[in-house]
Amino acid sequence: MKLDCFALNADPPKITPARASRKWMDEFPDRHAYRCLPLSIANAHGWDILCPVALAIEWNGGMRTEDMTVRMLETARDAKPVSTFCRSHFSSGIVTFHTDYIFRTDDEWDLLATGPFNSPKEGICPLTGIIESNWLPYPFTMNWQFTKPGTVVFEKDEPFCFIFPITKQAVLDCVPEIHDIAEDPELGRQHEAFAISRNEFMRRFHAKDPEALRNPWLKYYFRGRHPDGVAVNNHINKLRVAAPVDKRCAPLSK
Repeated sequence: MKLDCFALNADPPKITPARASRKWMDEFPDRHAYRCLPLSIANAHGWDILCPVALAIEWNGGMRTEDMTVRMLETARDAKPVSTFCRSHFSSGIVTFHTDYIFRTDDEWDLLATGPFNSPKEGICPLTGIIESNWLPYPFTMNWQFTKPGTVVFEKDEPFCFIFPITKQAVLDCVPEIHDIAEDPELGRQHEAFAISRNEFMRRFHAKDPEALRNPWLKYYFRGRHPDGVAVNNHINKLRVAAPVDKRCAPLSK
């Protein structure tokens, strides 16, 4: 599938493959958080749109657009006022960012837009939207809502929007069904084998068994293997999405 990103000006915000790393995960003792593979995969599951300039956004708690101020913390690359990129549009402590792109997906595909996954930001949270990007002829905005009065800073090249395509019909076709574990003997066997292995490992770990201390996690999920060593199909332990390819025509030489 192709994701077409139509730039509305000559210098729109950068779009880059999303980063799997997070500052709080880097600072975790022994970088332990990276052992949770679902976190890292989610972090990298799309593309970041980056702030072209550092911004300070202040909200005094009021409900009017005038109750929020946005100022640049550095000289912008062009002479455009900051309001062309970021401003209070919807009021009520919501700040709006302009992506400066029209995104176009294939039929039956939408685009999910939100903030970076697993990246909490003090005092503000991203609002998530699903856009019918297969037909939309105008850009959408990315919005964040303050959770309390105060000032937040978006640094230059910090992601303000995170996007990835989703199938339009998948959630409609999905029918959740609740079963008793006894209805699937093989799944029950696999679950019991994992529980036994996990409990035995934790017993050895707390008893300070040297081997358990050297390798303090089982890695079944990380390696995509069952406790009996059987590998699963289509397992991913590192996600690398494609970098955008700039197909714009080069400006004509004078």
